[in-house]
Amino acid sequence: MYSKELSERNPLRLFEHSIHGGLGPGNIGIVVARHGLGKTAFLVGIAIDDAIRGRKVLHVSLDKTVNHVREFYDEIFMDLAHSTNLEDLGSARLEMERHRMIHTYVGGTYSTDKLRQSIQFLKDIAHFEPACLILQGFGFEQATLADLEALRKLASEFNVELWMTAPTHRDAALDDRGIPASLSKLAPAIAVIVQMADDNGSVKLSLLKDHDNPNVAKLTLALDPSTMLLVKK
Repeated sequence: MYSKELSERNPLRLFEHSIHGGLGPGNIGIVVARHGLGKTAFLVGIAIDDAIRGRKVLHVSLDKTVNHVREFYDEIFMDLAHSTNLEDLGSARLEMERHRMIHTYVGGTYSTDKLRQSIQFLKDIAHFEPACLILQGFGFEQATLADLEALRKLASEFNVELWMTAPTHRDAALDDRGIPASLSKLAPAIAVIVQMADDNGSVKLSLLKDHDNPNVAKLTLALDPSTMLLVKK
């Protein structure tokens, strides 16, 4: 199984420490990067770590099928299993699948109200109460601060940590904190913003916003491009 020792050695513990113990229930965290750098892989890594530690995870995709998302989880899980010499692979996979749900809203059918209804249904009927919510494919370019405040309210209602991904471009305008303009206007509703960028063959992580802390920690973490797993630099 996923031992306490392996959990404590996971670089995610260092990441959580850097943002003062983690994202926290009722908060929104955003991972921002150019296309293809591993935003989704990073969040799937967070979700797998939560799930095999017994924390329930709901992964919601607005642009991918359930099968596509499940295959991505399987790939990242196998990389994690091999890199950590995970014992009892079958039991650990079962633990992950028992604590993870995948929902999709393809074809523009998503709304925050529909998501709220889905989570309430899982809670009331399936007795599945997620601690972590991954929302993939959200359209930040068209989003308003009111949209993000509605999502933050949802996260608070269901006591979940809400993680999302946001694409950016090489020539994107930045504010004085380095936050892309498309997110800067939404920043009041966002607790944590993590940036991913190319760094000599790896993908470096840096914090752009850490709750309301004026002094943002410097991360010593990166994604291994061969496995897309989080590693210490």
